[in-house]
Amino acid sequence: MKKLKVGIAGYGVVGKRRHACILRNPHLEVVAVCDKNLEALRGANGDIRFYTDYKKLLNENLDILLVCLTNDIAPEVTIAGLERGLHVFCEKPPGRNVQDIKNVVEVEKRHPKSKLMYGFNHRYHDSVMDALKLIHSGVLGAIINMRGVYGKSKLITFNQSDWRTKRDLAGGGVLLDQGIHMVDLMRLFAGEFTQVKSFVSNSHWGFSVEDNAYALMRTDKGVVAMLNSSATQWRHRFNLDINLEHGSVILGGILSGTKSYGAETLTVATVDHVNDSGDPKEQVTRYNSDNSWEAEIARFTECILKDEPVDSGSSKDALMTMKLVYKIYYADPIWREVHSIENPEE
Repeated sequence: MKKLKVGIAGYGVVGKRRHACILRNPHLEVVAVCDKNLEALRGANGDIRFYTDYKKLLNENLDILLVCLTNDIAPEVTIAGLERGLHVFCEKPPGRNVQDIKNVVEVEKRHPKSKLMYGFNHRYHDSVMDALKLIHSGVLGAIINMRGVYGKSKLITFNQSDWRTKRDLAGGGVLLDQGIHMVDLMRLFAGEFTQVKSFVSNSHWGFSVEDNAYALMRTDKGVVAMLNSSATQWRHRFNLDINLEHGSVILGGILSGTKSYGAETLTVATVDHVNDSGDPKEQVTRYNSDNSWEAEIARFTECILKDEPVDSGSSKDALMTMKLVYKIYYADPIWREVHSIENPEE
């Protein structure tokens, strides 16, 4: 079978990791990569053409464009790929603000044959997929509430670039960069949150983007969620408690390249309302490998080859998740005024 030709715009840590996934996919091959940093391009091997301008990359005979760029330019390049009739996979977040993703969606509508998917790869972790399957089964009843913490020790960790601290490039801080995964998962499990209260702060690190966001949210069905997205979590942490009518589903830890969030586990507590007395029977599953990056690219490829709609990580998912992130920003009146945050529903 003829392989789909892939170009990667942005060849930093994420671009290289996506390339590694493509190498293991029998339906794909990378033919060209682009990055303004020549040092990054030297890491590419094989018969691959290198560019420092994404417009030259788009002159290649491509089927798929992977966008692994900073938030300020990712929407522009995504749009350019769609206009070329390419299938596009873009990393999260879809831009700096809600308008960025709205602009992309308008172009997507004009190119219905092109598949567009966003890289919310936490959806493809085995623990998350198992939790979602269990909740959808109805065995534990309906969701009552959720509590989520996703935190790291600073805005720039490991080998990341400092563009994440600059509002004009990033659009937001730890909530938009990392916490967006937790926001997306809360939407995935509970649906759309229509009421939001929040406190947003940059009081510790002092950058123009937030280092902490605290949110209290509720859906029209009454599911309440509490969220803390933090860049002052000295011991890196990922934890999502989901309490249902007949038990709890707890996602603890997340496998990552840094290994700093601990073991990835799924704890399922089944409640006996008569005999438990607050100490129910639990079953813990530990996951020892992270297949999410490969699984996500494999699903995107399957959507293309089978001409199926993107069912997870679609532009609609990206738009609704970005709207919820900006509802959190907007709900804090001080943060809203200082940073001129617009109402995401307008």
